[in-house]
Amino acid sequence: MAGTRPLVALPGRCADSAAGLRTEVVAAGARYATAVERAAGQPVVLPPFVESDDDTMYARARFVLSRVDALVMLGGADIDPARYGAPRHAETGGVDPRQDAFEFALVRAAISDDVPVLAICRGMQVLNVVRGGTLVQHLPDDPSAGPHRKVHHDVRLVAGSLVAGAVGATDLCGYSVHHQAVDGIGDGLRVTGHAADGTIEAIELDHGWVVGVQWHPEDTANDDVHQSALFEALVARALRRA
Repeated sequence: MAGTRPLVALPGRCADSAAGLRTEVVAAGARYATAVERAAGQPVVLPPFVESDDDTMYARARFVLSRVDALVMLGGADIDPARYGAPRHAETGGVDPRQDAFEFALVRAAISDDVPVLAICRGMQVLNVVRGGTLVQHLPDDPSAGPHRKVHHDVRLVAGSLVAGAVGATDLCGYSVHHQAVDGIGDGLRVTGHAADGTIEAIELDHGWVVGVQWHPEDTANDDVHQSALFEALVARALRRA
């Protein structure tokens, strides 16, 4: 715990370069970090683990998460569909097996050790697949699906759910940037939010404080109290653990 601020882990990603640096970098989106800071948390970026086998990664994840108070799983590229037993769709892109292994280990460890989790966009999909769920690989294949890339849209939440309690409402406007979605729901998870077209927009675990949202609350947290409240709820839960 950093003073009165709980430590909130953000999984980093490897990138080729950044201004002012001559070597590869580890990075996480600034908007996630800013949203955590505005909620009185201290963001901490975790470099991807160098270990190559799942058991060692899991042990490392448990060690690292024992030093922090909460975890935010970030948006990003598509998960390797082999992880949920599906062939790769032509539109599935950006697959990074190392990043998948790193993030899967973090989510598994967080659940096993009761670390609060806010899983956003890809992060929600990682949570679902970790629990044995599946994904829709390309929403535009469904004629009934509405637009979900770079669009604001209505989200209806289940009354009494963790996410509804966090934002203080059952209806809100979310900003989405995705072409995949949760399909078959994973073990111990329940659906707690939908878009108007039926796309699953929120899930949560049946124990602890583990919440997934398909939209991007960090993008509008500066201007929308519902979105900032999600990060505040995570930090409040982290303080109970710190």
